[in-house]
Amino acid sequence: MKRFVYQKLIELTNGKASSLLLKSFTTSSLSKHVIHSYKKVFSISDNEWITPQNGFQSLQDFFTRQVVKESRPINTDPNVLTSPVDGTIEYAGKISAEDEYIVKGLRYKLEELLGSKEYAEVFTGGAVFILYLSPANYHRIHSPVNAEVGRQWIFGRTSYPVNKFGLSLGDRPLSKNYRMITELFTKRGKMAFVKVGAMFVNSIHLTNTGDRWKQGEEVGLFRFGSTVIMVVEKDTIELTKKSGLIRMGEEIARFRNDE
Repeated sequence: MKRFVYQKLIELTNGKASSLLLKSFTTSSLSKHVIHSYKKVFSISDNEWITPQNGFQSLQDFFTRQVVKESRPINTDPNVLTSPVDGTIEYAGKISAEDEYIVKGLRYKLEELLGSKEYAEVFTGGAVFILYLSPANYHRIHSPVNAEVGRQWIFGRTSYPVNKFGLSLGDRPLSKNYRMITELFTKRGKMAFVKVGAMFVNSIHLTNTGDRWKQGEEVGLFRFGSTVIMVVEKDTIELTKKSGLIRMGEEIARFRNDE
């Protein structure tokens, strides 16, 4: 019953009108007056961010702030898979022979996430990483590895929250939310890099539209709290961090058969 009520409340409030209203406010100059309170509520310090000469002109301007490079050193070891974002590791583990994984008690099918049974089978027995970005986090996305960019496609229209309540009570948000999937080709195999939209705002902006990603470089940003999912092939990596907070550029896994 709790899950049913939660989902119905989200469906009633998560519409086109409410999304446009939220977007209109967060991008307006009026919203810059709440930045101080926003930082206080989420305990965000000023020493890690690049502040524009004229200050942040809107809440979204602050939300998509750039990080001081020295505060996020990139592990450039080619045998390491680095975290593409600041966030919390909600799940890091293997994909079953049935192409399933379980997050917060909800069973997910890889086919549903990627939109293709044939493509999902590429990752049977592989691993999946789910990284949640809270409203307090740095919201730019960086490449976790050196790779060639293949296909890119989009699924979904609206989104449930992807916080702890959303993952527990939502209608399998990781597989049903608006999401942008990028196919990556690395020296160690294929990877599906999934950017998942959050409640109300599905805006995912790419800052690298080329055919190659370099480990650690910025490739995109979220304009609202969200989630990144990385899916890798079987026997590709060894998990080195399975839970807890992680920062962009830190090691999250190590490739097998180091070169």
